Amino acid sequence: MVLVTKMAIDENTPLLESPQAKTKTPLPKIQLGLTLFILFSQPMSSQYIFPFINQLIRELGITGGDDRKIGYYAGVIESLFFVTQALTALYWSRLSDYVGRKPILLVGLAGLSISNLCFGLSRVFWALVASRCIAGALNGNVGVMKSVIGEITDTTNMARAFALIPIVFTFGASIAPLFGGALVKPHEHWPKLFSGSFWVQYPYFLPSLVSASFTALSFLITALFLKESLPSKRRKKGPQLEIGSAGAQVGNPSNEDTSPVPIRTLLKTYSVMIPVANHGTLGLVDIGLFALVPLFYATPVEVGGLGLPPFTIGVIMTAYGTCNGLFQMLFTARVIERYGERRVFCSAVLAFLPIIATFPTMSWIIQTRKQVGLAIWALVFVQLLSWVMVSMAYAVIFVFVTKAAPNKYSLGTMNGLSQTTTSIARSMGPATFTSLFAFSKEYNLLGGNLVYVVLLLLLCLLVFLSRRLPELKKDEQ
Repeated sequence: MVLVTKMAIDENTPLLESPQAKTKTPLPKIQLGLTLFILFSQPMSSQYIFPFINQLIRELGITGGDDRKIGYYAGVIESLFFVTQALTALYWSRLSDYVGRKPILLVGLAGLSISNLCFGLSRVFWALVASRCIAGALNGNVGVMKSVIGEITDTTNMARAFALIPIVFTFGASIAPLFGGALVKPHEHWPKLFSGSFWVQYPYFLPSLVSASFTALSFLITALFLKESLPSKRRKKGPQLEIGSAGAQVGNPSNEDTSPVPIRTLLKTYSVMIPVANHGTLGLVDIGLFALVPLFYATPVEVGGLGLPPFTIGVIMTAYGTCNGLFQMLFTARVIERYGERRVFCSAVLAFLPIIATFPTMSWIIQTRKQVGLAIWALVFVQLLSWVMVSMAYAVIFVFVTKAAPNKYSLGTMNGLSQTTTSIARSMGPATFTSLFAFSKEYNLLGGNLVYVVLLLLLCLLVFLSRRLPELKKDEQ
């Protein structure tokens, strides 16, 4: 009996198991750096409008002078990028499985650059809507770039590479609001440099121009230096990613399969949809809070907000992004390696709780004291510090999504499916929660706190889904 058991163990044990088999592959610094630089254009293009969008809506006179309705229109504009991206992300990612990653990236970057210029030149509501729709419809870059990272890494360095994505987004999310808030109405701040009537007529064009210029630079870098990573298109084979460990049930495909798995098959597979559902719910809660923060900070004190000017909001978001980026850079990969992907994700999503709780607390304090004092700034610090912890969840969920792909030829489709889900969530988030914020304040629902109760219920759903993620084995991490 003992002999039989020993033979069974030996038959399932690799014959050549050496320490070298677990040696970590160095990160492909040049190509990974180029990919992250291109990824940086995403938050630079989508989030520079947050500090001034409420002021822009007010100046356009869309609300008829009722500041309580600003949230409705601001939420629509903020959501449109993700609505149109949700409608096209899967198509672009699926197409990249056939034509390659690089052509799709170039189309997306060109679309972002053009749409940013159009946004800065818009003086009516429908033009703002059209420019954001163009940006989202032509941009499937995030899912494609995750596929690139998955293809240029392997199982030994994948977590370290994906841990860099939140750093890029946080730095972008900090720099974009900074120049977005600082460069509005340049004719008032620097009259000698911007004295023409053009800047008076288009006071929000300068931040749009900066964003468009950066995206155009990313386009040139992609065209000249980025190498194609799709296995069927590249000339030389790089690191071979072992895919399918988390999604091996999808019709039992293997890495030898040379065609993407049908989308319907992926949608019916539990091990594929659990990471996708987690990514979507995470994105919904996160973007909802991200849209509420500048709205809450900018809302007049009489209505229950902090009444902060756009520049101050930009400085706050920049400080948060800098601290978040440094934390993710120094600690995220180490935390994941020590505690494992699943434990880190389950713990990180719980940090949403203090973020939500600080909103009604600050509102109560500001209504009582009628000014932004030390207590308010302390709660702002707690809120943003908790958000730093939440950011670790993104690095982890990217690993789960990549590992759930049934084979390397379906990686683009898998990331496209995940990106579509989170884009739908992100498209719903800003409009839903900013409108619900305005609705709660206008009708004093639950003391103006109904929006936070809804966020708390969604957080409970996210916590439930996080407990359904598989525990990755050591050799899968």
